[in-house]
Amino acid sequence: MTGVRVSGATRLYAVLGDPVTQVRAPELLNPLLAGLGVDAVVVPVQVGRGDLADVVRGLMRVGNVDGLLVTVPHKAAVCAVADELGPAAAVTGTANAVRREPDGRLLAENFDGLGFVRGLRAAGRSVRGAHVFVAGAGGAGGAVAAALLAAGAARVAVRDPDEARLAGLLARLARPGAPTQRPGASTHGSAGAYAAGPGDLARADIVVNASPLGMRPEDPLPFDPAAVRPDALVADVVMKPHETALLRRAAALGRPVHHGIHMLENQVTEYRAFFGWPENPAAPADANSGMS
Repeated sequence: MTGVRVSGATRLYAVLGDPVTQVRAPELLNPLLAGLGVDAVVVPVQVGRGDLADVVRGLMRVGNVDGLLVTVPHKAAVCAVADELGPAAAVTGTANAVRREPDGRLLAENFDGLGFVRGLRAAGRSVRGAHVFVAGAGGAGGAVAAALLAAGAARVAVRDPDEARLAGLLARLARPGAPTQRPGASTHGSAGAYAAGPGDLARADIVVNASPLGMRPEDPLPFDPAAVRPDALVADVVMKPHETALLRRAAALGRPVHHGIHMLENQVTEYRAFFGWPENPAAPADANSGMS
């Protein structure tokens, strides 16, 4: 937070997670806010699973707290605390941003998936017509799967050891108004989103780790990159460490890789709109204004 000045008028945003040592939002967003002339700071707040509802309601009753960012493991649970869900949060059942509306109601939305797809596009990767394998049906995985379908991916095969969580996500993606599955997709894997089968990893054009695996050194790999096609992109949503064990292994095997930080970097435009931050940098202060 070098260069960030805090005063009695400073507005606050909290990143809620457990753990929070891996979060990258403060180091990315605090310089952005300073450059935009917004007197606000983003701070990490470690919150245990059982305390989430109390912490969210308490923080959002603090007058100078304007919003929350949410990371693992709270992206699904925070939806139950919110009064209203945005379109992406309603489809995925998860959220990564919460704001207080003028009437005091809490609105939650999820920008992970949109940030992920925009990150792929910025790297020159189109998802239209692609076969994508996604490991993880939780907060990030659900958002990524929904956004991939909305961006035109032909098939999104999702794998998760929690069968109930996976089934719930696929059911939400199949609802009217959501990115829809074509008939037969869930049974035959011909189109839309479906539970991954044995051959989906090897057939995919893009493979994504959308699970927390890789945040800790002792974590196993979410999938074997040696089973991925040599020309397929291996992507990770884990942001810290930057070079996860999965990406290191995939790169050593010659697979192209895509880092997790791109998902966060490409959500900034959405955060600006959601939280009401200005789009352009603030004009320099007048040197003769008498202010220091």
